[in-house]
Order: sequence, then C-alpha cells, then structure tokens
Amino acid sequence: MPKLIVDNPFTLEEACAVDLADDAEVSSVLDHGRAAARSFARTTVGERMALVVRATAAMEARSEEIAQDISRMMGKPVAQARGEVAGMAERARHMVSIAEASLADIVLPKEGFDRRIVKEPLGLVLDLPAWNYPLLTAINVVAPAVLAGNAVVVKHSPRSPLCGMHFARAFAEAGAPEHLVQSLNCDHATSERIVGDARVDHVVYTGSVYGGHRIRQAASGRFVNVGLELGGSDPAYVAADCDFDRTVANIVDGCIYNAGQSCCAVERVYVHESLYARFIEACLPLVAAYVQGDPMHEATTLGPIAQPNHAKELEDMVRDAERHGARLLHGGRASQVGGRGRFFEPTLVVDVEQRMRLFREESFGPIVAIASVKSDEEALAKMNDSTLGLTASVWTSDADRARRMARALEAGTVYMNRCDSVDPALPWSGVKDSGAGWSLSSLGFDQLTRPKSLHLRTSW
Repeated sequence: MPKLIVDNPFTLEEACAVDLADDAEVSSVLDHGRAAARSFARTTVGERMALVVRATAAMEARSEEIAQDISRMMGKPVAQARGEVAGMAERARHMVSIAEASLADIVLPKEGFDRRIVKEPLGLVLDLPAWNYPLLTAINVVAPAVLAGNAVVVKHSPRSPLCGMHFARAFAEAGAPEHLVQSLNCDHATSERIVGDARVDHVVYTGSVYGGHRIRQAASGRFVNVGLELGGSDPAYVAADCDFDRTVANIVDGCIYNAGQSCCAVERVYVHESLYARFIEACLPLVAAYVQGDPMHEATTLGPIAQPNHAKELEDMVRDAERHGARLLHGGRASQVGGRGRFFEPTLVVDVEQRMRLFREESFGPIVAIASVKSDEEALAKMNDSTLGLTASVWTSDADRARRMARALEAGTVYMNRCDSVDPALPWSGVKDSGAGWSLSSLGFDQLTRPKSLHLRTSW
C-alpha cells in the first residue's frame, strides 16, 4: 500500500508516515459514512450537543500529543500549537451553545395550519481542511456538521494527516456511532474523484485559489454545494489618530504570527503619511525580535516554513519588490538555524506599491509590507484593489471612520483595532477569489442543512 511521507520542516527528517487509501477503502469509507448519516439524522439535537462536548474533551485530553504532532508536521511553535488546541475547543463549544436555537424549526403561525421550516441534515459531508491551522480549519466544519445531524469524512491536508485521525479518534472515544466521523488519507487525484462521488452530499475545502478551482471543477458534474475558503491578501489601514504603540504591535503580530502562514494574516499595510516614518521605525525592532528555532522549544516564536518550495517563492517576491523600488529594511531571505530547517527571516519591506507581487499576490510568509497613503479615500481604494477579499482592518480611535470604511471595504470580515482573528459568533466568509459560502455562527448551520417546508392543514 502506498504511503504518504511527511517531513519535519525543522529537522527535514520524517515526521510521520500514513497509508494512502486505495479505491476499495475509499468506497468503504463513503458507504459507511452514508449509512452512519442516515441513522444519525434521527438523533436529537441534545444528543448531538452532548457528543460534540465529549469529543472536544477527548481532544483536550490529548492536547500535548496533538500540539507536538502539529509542530512536527508543519513547524508551528509548540506553544502556539497548544493555543490552537484551546482555540479549537472554544469554537466547538460555542457552536454547541447556539446549536439548539439555530437548528430549531422556524414556526410561521396561521389559523388552521401548522407551517414551519425544518432544517434537515444534508447527509455525508466531505471536509478538506488546511495544514496551516489544522485543527481550526477542521473544527469549523466538523462540529457544526455533526450538530446538524451529518456524518463527516475528514480528508486532511497531506502536510497534516495526523490531525484528521485525531478527530476521528476523539469522536470514537466520545461514543459516537461507528463511522460517524472518519479520517481518510489519499492523494489529490483521489480527493477530486471523491468530490465528484454521488455519495458525498456537501464539500468544504480550505486552501489555495488554485485548489479551489480544482475542487469546483471536480464537483461540476453534479448538483452539490461546495464551500470554499481560499485565503487572502488582507489589508490594514493605519489612520493618523490610531493608538500608535498598540497598533504597531498588533499589526506586526498579525503579519508574522504562524510565520505569516495564515489566510487572514495582514499582508498589505497602508499607513497615513503623517505617521509613515515613525511607524516604520517602530516596526523594525519588533520584526527583528522574532526568534527562529526548533518549534519544539518554548523560546521559539518563529517556526520554519511548512512547504518545501515556499521559502524560495517568498525570496522571489521580495526581490521583485526591490527591483521595483521598495526598500528592504530587515530579513528577506531563506535561512536555516544551526544548519537546520527551511526558514524565512522575519522581514520588513517599505515603500511597497500596488504593482508589486507583495501587494498583488498572497505571500503567506512572515513579511511586513508597508506603503504610505495620503487619505482615508486613497487607503480604501488601494485596500479594495485586490482579487482577494477575506478580511480587512482599520486602526483608528474614530469608530465612525471605521464603520464608514467597513461598509465600503470588499471583505468578508472587517475589523477595527484588531486583525488575524476569528470570532465563532460571526460568520467566516470571503468575497471575490477568497471563496464562496461561510462557516461558524448561527448562519454556519445553514450551509450544513437543507430547508424543508411543512405546510399542514390542521382544521377545515
């Protein structure tokens, strides 16, 4: 049986090896998932809520094991990986807390009739999470899908396959019906065939724009909904009246946390010209303070780059900016620590222009890229000048400015005085090439259920 070998981005040695499913195993997983979904649809919302609570606790009980697996597979500093376990549990419990009200029948009173909209489960949900936040991108689907009465197959990224297995094990330990939450490891071609399989009732993919196009194409032969979260090139605007020190610290963190490998990382920073020089000066020591190293060490704040080819791609983007007139003030190169690992230095690039790749493409690296703007209007125009639209942030002490700009910004989420954050009470969505559909919040259940109208005459 062929195996998937995942390397450790720091040691470059084998992190794990898992068997890749053949066609017979794939068919068995889908058949079992369909059967589990039909049975599970008859359970009550209360029973599902209790199950998700138990499964979440089972994940937390293995927090250290899971965190270390994440660090080995994709290089996230282990302290941050522990934080991801905690964040996963917080999201799951929030979705539990709103499930009963969100999934309740919508009753429409009328004399002599029982009219209601019932929210029925879809059946078998295929979840294709991303490696950069392997627990968070998975739980966004797994928890609400189960709460809505669906079965789930988690086909995790080939960079983080153990995380799908952790979810399947946690639900089994929590007493879930057999095959309710399954983990499947297979190659990309097989994943695309599964997307097109009639036994799958809904698909959710988190990943690149290219990958999103492949998934959409794979599903094009049948009428199945596909949810896509495809990342961003997220802008931040620093207005002249911002809380300066807090703004600098939060934006630098928003650019570099998780080595910038976040779909909602800040990638384009537009600073009002009155603060521009001061802002750059304040950023430099913060960028330089990041500690690259072994992600298993508590002191490490910047881990290695997960994907083998990506450090070179980041170098190319920085060189492009320099050729077109940007100034590199720190970092900008692939590196190693003690001769080990594939790292990219924490980087500060200024005088960046819209035409440069750093502002036209998603960099997905630890880069603070800054440009000067003269006004709110210029900032707004440049923030919207992108094919992507996941999040945007406005840094100001004027809430009216933030509200006004938020209404005009082309993004799924707009922040004031924060960034790179997901609140499970709010829907997570993107516009333009950042995706289609949404997850989390009470609205997230709408993607995982189908409405059925009951129109019953109760008296003549």
